[in-house]
Amino acid sequence: MKKLVLSLLALFSLSCAAQKAKIDRHALVERNSPHVKQVDKLSSLSVGNGNFAYTVDATGLQTFPDVYSTGVPLGTQSQWGWHSFPNTENFKPEEALKNYNFRGWEEPYSVQIKEPGRQHDASEYLRANEHRLHLGYIGLEMSKKDGAAVKPEDITNIDQKLDLWNGFIESNYSLEGTKITAKTAVSAYKDQLAVTLKSALLGKKQIKVNFRFPYPSGKHTDDATDWSSPLKHKTEIVSQDEHSFVLKRTLDTTVYYVSVRYEGKAVLSQKEPHYFIVTPQGNEFSFVCEFTQNKPAKLSENVNKVYAISSAYWNDFWQKGAAVDFSKCTDVRAKELERRVILSQYLMAIQSAGKYPPQETGLTYNSWFGKFHLEMHWWHAAHFALWNRTDLLERSMDWYAKAYPVAKQIAERQKFKGIRWMKMTDPTAQEAPSGVGSFLIWQQPHFIYMSELIYRNNPDKKVLEKYNLLVQETAEFMASFATYDQAKNRYVLKGIIAAQETLRASETVNPPFELSYWHYAMQVAQKWRERMGQKRKPEWDDLIAKLSPLTAKDGLYLASEDAVNTYTDVRFTSDHPAVLGAVGILPQSRLVKPEIMKNTFDWIWDKWNWDETWGWDYPMAAMSAARLGEPDKAVEALLMDKRTNTYLINGHNYQDDRLRVYLPGNGGLLAAVGMMCAGWDGNEVANPGFPKDGTWNVVWEGMKPMP
Repeated sequence: MKKLVLSLLALFSLSCAAQKAKIDRHALVERNSPHVKQVDKLSSLSVGNGNFAYTVDATGLQTFPDVYSTGVPLGTQSQWGWHSFPNTENFKPEEALKNYNFRGWEEPYSVQIKEPGRQHDASEYLRANEHRLHLGYIGLEMSKKDGAAVKPEDITNIDQKLDLWNGFIESNYSLEGTKITAKTAVSAYKDQLAVTLKSALLGKKQIKVNFRFPYPSGKHTDDATDWSSPLKHKTEIVSQDEHSFVLKRTLDTTVYYVSVRYEGKAVLSQKEPHYFIVTPQGNEFSFVCEFTQNKPAKLSENVNKVYAISSAYWNDFWQKGAAVDFSKCTDVRAKELERRVILSQYLMAIQSAGKYPPQETGLTYNSWFGKFHLEMHWWHAAHFALWNRTDLLERSMDWYAKAYPVAKQIAERQKFKGIRWMKMTDPTAQEAPSGVGSFLIWQQPHFIYMSELIYRNNPDKKVLEKYNLLVQETAEFMASFATYDQAKNRYVLKGIIAAQETLRASETVNPPFELSYWHYAMQVAQKWRERMGQKRKPEWDDLIAKLSPLTAKDGLYLASEDAVNTYTDVRFTSDHPAVLGAVGILPQSRLVKPEIMKNTFDWIWDKWNWDETWGWDYPMAAMSAARLGEPDKAVEALLMDKRTNTYLINGHNYQDDRLRVYLPGNGGLLAAVGMMCAGWDGNEVANPGFPKDGTWNVVWEGMKPMP
């Protein structure tokens, strides 16, 4: 026993010492910078700044978009780039409403109407509009010596690197034995792309630069590209001189501008509508391209300035905030985990750190029409606070104030107090009709949770003043939504679809994660009242005290109080094992009995239908394992060999043929690793999420604990 204690103390001391060691952050980032060696539809790379991203193929630009369209597409997307097809039928949001009676009164929900007719057409139109735009393809117009167009297989000697430390993509390859190099970067602060090309083929006019602009497809999941409708939009040259030109794009009521400034001599020509070619006159060609909503002033930046801005931003990004180094671990899985962590940090910074909550496929290609899902906002953004990059979380929090009037209307329409945050939406905050999303509620406490993370990192009165109104209004809805069960003197949650979306709204009562989240968030809302010098609301304290405990049967927690066949019906053992979030994402509460949660975790671990899960389920399981004292399983969960836990060479979390990019998985990974390192409130174990067998000597700095 004495030897065991001494051994544990030694491990603890080693862990503490490791945490104090200075991480060589440049080496950490550099060794995880991706290298691409072939044209592969799943290996495209992106540069961006959170509000704008540009994704390239192996040539360093968007030369072969058709090859990548069913992989990780070559997108050019901005947070402001949205479009709606003309509403010729004058469809209105109220036409997608349908009444449901869950609590003794009619509650109108915005749903997809299945029956043919005007309501069906209205719900489909409102669901697809607004949709996110592909702002335009910028690629290479390449020809071989005999004049034939270059195909992907003609590109050889590919050596492409994403320089994470500086935010550059450096592409080297050959065509018929002649070398070509391309350097690509995006400004940290503008929707501005910089490119430098070098090759003798430029001077021979075998390489030119093309600018191509599609009409939006408006489809549920695709690259937002329709080449079959050239008459539905307009691209015109509105100004031009020896070294620059400006294009104006008009798509129905959407207008934006594309400004290009180049160095050296070149000739601009138009090949066909929406298709322009720039022909350089030498062996090197550099240009800056900026996308803007309004007619721009003349571009002043050159490529070197954009490169310098990019380099300074990314150097600062990697040197500030938290860092985790796995190089001292001897477990063979550590190297892969480190790669995923580094690439996820980069991807979340360029894809999910903008002024709006991000769509699940970020700024790469459209899923759910390019709209964002508020129940996913926690997965996209909570990790920023844990990794001491709270400013990146705050960027998207401001949108909630703009969405407040719509959220207020939804609550009032359904006869609740406060504000009900919508599930699927766009910058206008219009609620997208959905037979599932409109019944979800677990997005509701997210605003409170994320506001609390911000305050924990910056306990300043200004933070309270900024977010308190929405914290209180969010909690007001939550309190009014809970139904008092007089017979059992308790509050229940019903008339909902749980995070485990296989459950039905008409049947679901007291799903465990939602109950636990209500309990946690209402307590936080009361704390915020006290911090603001306000009195606690007695009715909220009554709700907190009388929320139903989680329902168990045979020593296991049920997916819903009504779901007596939880562990024999495949409907309840697929999709998200959300019960694990009750002690994982959330701290232990009086609603949860640890021994039953541990039994439930073990059952799910062994028998869940893991082939029917999503990317964030693995980090959720890891967080639950860590809190339950199972660090071995926490690591195993993060690296479980399942399709939806695949991380591509570019770091993207692959799900299936439809969702080749799934950023909630990346964000969840970062949240889990942060918690496994820094722990949570009340934890006294160093690196609590990693095994203490000596193989996981994880070094970290700057991480913040979870609640």
